[in-house]
Amino acid sequence: MAAGLALVGARDGARTEGDARTEGDARADEARAIEGLIGAGDFREALSLCARAYAMPLGRLCMAFTGSQAESEELVQETLLAALDAFPQYRAEGSVRAWLFGIARRLCGRHTEIKARREARLRLVHDTRPRPDASEIALERERAERARAALARLKPSEREAVVLRFEAGLSFKEVSIACGIDEATARKRVSRALGRLRADLGEE
Repeated sequence: MAAGLALVGARDGARTEGDARTEGDARADEARAIEGLIGAGDFREALSLCARAYAMPLGRLCMAFTGSQAESEELVQETLLAALDAFPQYRAEGSVRAWLFGIARRLCGRHTEIKARREARLRLVHDTRPRPDASEIALERERAERARAALARLKPSEREAVVLRFEAGLSFKEVSIACGIDEATARKRVSRALGRLRADLGEE
């Protein structure tokens, strides 16, 4: 996946201006509709629209952090429920999408940290899991494992930025909002992360 991120980064400017404008218009319409519902206090309908508009990209984001389909689905649900609780405090100080992905980023970070501590304790107590036979591992699986490992070796701040940018498809401005940083810093983090991923994976 991280290799895919690096390749996507290289192709980031390849989309046509018309495509970008069409996507931007659709996102703006979604955001305005959701903000209108939140402002009117119709939180249930706002949540329903958030789910329709953002469940899939949220799932990709959570999958990038966890590597588990089941865990990512649970985290998407947790994100949407957390958003429902937070709607009364929403102040529209950034895009709805960036705000929502900011919630997901925090939940994924906390989940990953707790999972790592739990697995470390289990390894210390007892670990009888069979080692996979390298000769039976398919090339794509090996590549995916290398990619996930390379992503895991990034600094947490850089990993979050590059995942939000390419897995979630956020703009640099939205990444900055989701991470609580300025746009220039978001661009630098993504650039550094892509460079390290390419070097780690031996890609040009």
